[in-house]
Amino acid sequence: MTTTTVITKTAALRIALAARVLDNVNAGAFVAKLGEQIGLPINEEKLAKVTVADIKLILSGEETVDPDVDNASIKLAVRHLWGVSDEDETLSKPAAYADGDMPGSLRVAVASNTEENLDGHFGSCPRFLIYQVGPEEIRLIEIRSTAITDDADDKNVARANLIKDCQIVYVQSIGGPAAAKAVRANIHPVKAPEGGKANIALQRLQAVLDAPPPWLAKILGVKAKSLSRFAEAEEE
Repeated sequence: MTTTTVITKTAALRIALAARVLDNVNAGAFVAKLGEQIGLPINEEKLAKVTVADIKLILSGEETVDPDVDNASIKLAVRHLWGVSDEDETLSKPAAYADGDMPGSLRVAVASNTEENLDGHFGSCPRFLIYQVGPEEIRLIEIRSTAITDDADDKNVARANLIKDCQIVYVQSIGGPAAAKAVRANIHPVKAPEGGKANIALQRLQAVLDAPPPWLAKILGVKAKSLSRFAEAEEE
């Protein structure tokens, strides 16, 4: 008697990684639909041929659908299915940081799917890049995997807690309920739909630290430059 392997161990691992980045998608239904799409048995050779269009078709079914799954997450899921991994060795090594090293700085989390890019959805990015941003320096101090939040009853609350020492989180996208949970954890979400290199977004933030807009002044605990002008005028 012979048995047919429905899915290889390596393929199963790739699918698990892909399902993890597809926020709020039913993993069991995803595997079943993937099997229907590419045929059984599921192996590495078949997964290497899966496209973004295939995943979008799978997610259009009622069993797996999540309207908030973004293109960046779908592309990352496909890379996992292919076995292409952007692991931490492609990133700069975090630098040491101790409290007081960078006076007047902020701690900022960046939702990232690949390398040092701002290209992640808050609820599905595989990691947050943690930066200390000051007037004179932008320093990558930590890379935090979100894997530990996967089994949480409320993944968005768990992700907010993961970065609760940060005052700001940059994301390519974030849903309303997730944004509210971040705000309740005293983290200010900043959406950057265009994405791009994390450092570029952080350089823009750095450029306004000396004359912060009201929202940033509140985080820094200082008077907004725009408001201080009115105060000075009244005193005169």
